[in-house]
Amino acid sequence: MGFAYLGALVLSLGAMCAIDARFRLVFWDAPWRAAAVVGIGVAAFLVWDLAGIALGVFFRGETEFMTGILLAPELPVEEVLFLTFLCYLTLVLVRGTSRLLDRERSAA
Repeated sequence: MGFAYLGALVLSLGAMCAIDARFRLVFWDAPWRAAAVVGIGVAAFLVWDLAGIALGVFFRGETEFMTGILLAPELPVEEVLFLTFLCYLTLVLVRGTSRLLDRERSAA
């Protein structure tokens, strides 16, 4: 069970990639720009997490669904994948919504 959460994150990222590829929203539209935006977003969230850990606000919860692999004290490997998914999901939602709205405007 130790890889359940990691597996769910990888599966979710794969599904997001499939949606992105199908509709050419983010990485399949502008890969370098998308990588930069996701990378900057993940880096910003990691700085936020590390500051919270240093201040004693954030801590790792123990659960049987996580691998137990830590990148830093109180920072599990799953956190990086979750932050990547969060940033990627946001880009896909914003671009998808923008395209839908543009299509509606042009049809009206």
